[in-house]
This record gives sequence, structure tokens and C-alpha cells, in this order.
Amino acid sequence: MANPNERDGSAREGKIEINLSRLAQLFNSFDPSPFHERDLDQEAEEYIIGCAEEIGRQRPFYLVIHLPANQLSTSGASDLSASIHNYFAYREQNERRRLRLLFREGRIALLTGLAFPFCCVLLRGIAFSFGHNAVSEIFAEGMVIIGWVAMWRPLEIFLYEWVPVRRRCRTLAKLAKMQVIVRPKKGKQAYGASSAFLAQSNHSTAPKMTVAKPNGFPRRILGR
Repeated sequence: MANPNERDGSAREGKIEINLSRLAQLFNSFDPSPFHERDLDQEAEEYIIGCAEEIGRQRPFYLVIHLPANQLSTSGASDLSASIHNYFAYREQNERRRLRLLFREGRIALLTGLAFPFCCVLLRGIAFSFGHNAVSEIFAEGMVIIGWVAMWRPLEIFLYEWVPVRRRCRTLAKLAKMQVIVRPKKGKQAYGASSAFLAQSNHSTAPKMTVAKPNGFPRRILGR
């Protein structure tokens, strides 16, 4: 366990803190896999990823998990860091696979989008071959509009849709390598003492107040 007083440049590092009353709260209780392969609780995962995204891509961060002293001696506590790293590495692989599939879909949509406007231009020419009248003008302009609409999906993928997926991949890659520190709890929590647990993120220099939801990870209700 790292000593926080020995950390260099700690003011520049983001810190994500989670307070638990028992280790099992961090993982999906319905997952029968071995400890090293178990999924994190969905709300715990969203909370950690959300905090990491708020910290930003340029700043390093680490995760501090506070457990009662009697939970530190459990078999899972010593392997907690490896379990969290394995899970986020697995999630990163899934997101990268999603990104590859998205680009493949974009390439198919681009080929379709390029071929369809060509067909629309041919139909427009055929419509004008019957003469220039109100019906042919409406049909021809409709073909032009439909041809441009066919390009909407590939443009959406290659200009916008891939960006958040790529950003999530980078965040998950950092989470898969971040330092995980397990510390014993000290005293009672200032907020949400009656709740099952309290999670807190201190990734900025200003403090944030958090409160636990009845069944899940907390929402931050006040930030300054």
C-alpha cells in the first residue's frame, strides 16, 4: 500500500475515492465468475469512468478504496488491484472492437452513399428526358435531395460518432493501468453514515460533497 505522503506531484494527480462497507459491493453480485474475472457493479463502473473522464486525459489519476479493517484481511482485498485492471482491460477490448465495427459500418455506408446518389442522378436524367415540366422538375429535385440524404450516415460516423468511442477507449486504457490503493476506514463518514457505503471523488482541488443512493453508487449532489 502506497504512502500518500510519499507521492510526487500529488497536487497534479486526480484521485478517485470509494468508501465501502464490504468488498462485495464493488462487484456484480450475479456474476458467478472467479474473483479475477468478475464484472464490476454497473453503477460502480459508471462512477469510476465518469470521474476519470472529468479528470481529463492529460492528468494522471489513481483509485483509493476505503474498506473496514475486517475486510482488509479477506482473500479478495489483496487481489483487488488485479481484478479492477483485468475488468477495465476487458472493457477496453470491447470498446475497441465496437470502434472497429463502427468504422466497418461507416465504410459500407460510404460505398452505399456514393453509389446511391449516382443512381439518383441517372434517374434525374431519365426524368428530364421526358421533357421539362412541373412533374419532372419535382421528381428530379427529389432525387437530388434523396441522394444527399444517403450520405448522412457515413458522414455522421466519420465526423462525429467515432469520437466518443475513441475517447472512452483511452479512458478505459488509463483505468486498466491506474494505481489502486486499498486503505482502512477511519471513523464515521461525514455524509451518508447510515447508508451502505459512500463513494467520493476528489479529482479536483475543490472538495465535492457526495451522498449515497439507497441501492447503488452515489450521485454527487454539490460541487464547488
